[in-house]
Amino acid sequence: MAKPVVAIVGRPNVGKSTLFNKLIGERLSIVDDTPGVTRDRIYGECEWRNRKFSIVDTGGIEPASGDVILSQMRMQAQLAIDAADVIVLVADIRTGVVATDSDIAAMLLKSGRPVVLCVNKCDMIGEPPAEFYEFYNLGLGDPVAVSSVHGHGTGDLLDRIVEYFPADEEDEIDSEIIKVAIIGKPNVGKSSLVNKISGEERCIVSDIAGTTRDAIDTTIENQHGRFTLIDTAGLRKKSKVDDSIEKYSVIRAQMAIERADVCVIMIDASVGFTDQDSKVAGLAHEAGKGCVIVVNKWDIIEKDDRTMIEYRRKLEDDFSFMSYAPMVFISAKTGQRLDRLFDLIKHAANSNSMRIATGMLNDVLAQAVARVQPPTDKGRRLKIFYMTQATVKPPTFVCFVNSAQLFHFSYQRYLENRIRETFGLEGTPIRFIVRERGDK
Repeated sequence: MAKPVVAIVGRPNVGKSTLFNKLIGERLSIVDDTPGVTRDRIYGECEWRNRKFSIVDTGGIEPASGDVILSQMRMQAQLAIDAADVIVLVADIRTGVVATDSDIAAMLLKSGRPVVLCVNKCDMIGEPPAEFYEFYNLGLGDPVAVSSVHGHGTGDLLDRIVEYFPADEEDEIDSEIIKVAIIGKPNVGKSSLVNKISGEERCIVSDIAGTTRDAIDTTIENQHGRFTLIDTAGLRKKSKVDDSIEKYSVIRAQMAIERADVCVIMIDASVGFTDQDSKVAGLAHEAGKGCVIVVNKWDIIEKDDRTMIEYRRKLEDDFSFMSYAPMVFISAKTGQRLDRLFDLIKHAANSNSMRIATGMLNDVLAQAVARVQPPTDKGRRLKIFYMTQATVKPPTFVCFVNSAQLFHFSYQRYLENRIRETFGLEGTPIRFIVRERGDK
């Protein structure tokens, strides 16, 4: 089931980032008294009343932008509205209701999305001050008094947010649909691929890089199953992202990765591997998604019987950090090898959500330890007592050991390879959590 998304919006300097950090329990977002410190979208994970969800901290105003403040706020809030299941509008008790608060509230009301009004900086315990009640004028129902610095009221706020989440069962029908984000640099043929698969001109295709500004969803059903294809705007180097619309395209592509089960990382065969391809792939890898590397425009490459073997070997070196990702050479124009692509997408989705019984896992562990002894240091040998799977998407294994320091990366990689071979976990990253005996 897809995790609900909660967006924190509001004008600059009302304490959005402080609230975000308090809710996720770590300092992930930069907090400063200068308006506009948060520029990019920042994601965090939160759990409340046994419901896990993503929180998005939205940026304030770009000081370098010549745009009018209100239009900047509108773009920010609109972006949050598009992706969120619940929106938290943060206001500041010290300044009271200002015109920008009213404008954003009016826009949120029109969206039809559930909105929770959070009145921040209510730092005194007890009854809220008289100024609190003027926030009812925004027309968003009962406000929640919160102190994001001290944490007062955050429980009430989370209670209110969780009330708006869809019931757990509602998404079961969707669980059969594999969500596929097609990501890559601009102009590698992402929209052409979506159009070829869906059999219609679903996306505007042009040789001008950056034609796709938004993440567009196309749901298709074929002999391989049901898929939702998310065509994302191309991700380009941050230094080249100065146009504000372009900037939001990057953010939306990151959001598309967050929503996807599998990321298809697309490369232009005529250009070859670049640093930007590595960065795009890194986003999918870090997010723990199933991954397939697709080399597009293979039809225009002059080749002999060695070309694909050599190209593949070169890409395996370039993508050494995600050696688990299978590779396929296609042409979005002619439809070459699209059946193979769907097979790989399905396999990556299955691997990413595979759950392995603890007994089977420990049998593999015992065989692996018997074949290659764990490392020693100063006469002390690593002992792995047992291993269990904690979660899926991606498969995450907890290893209970006598010493975390002795569990070297090389031995971890060896165990990862044994698990992959035994259970066929191709196309997904694997995570290890190391616990010493006695750790909570």
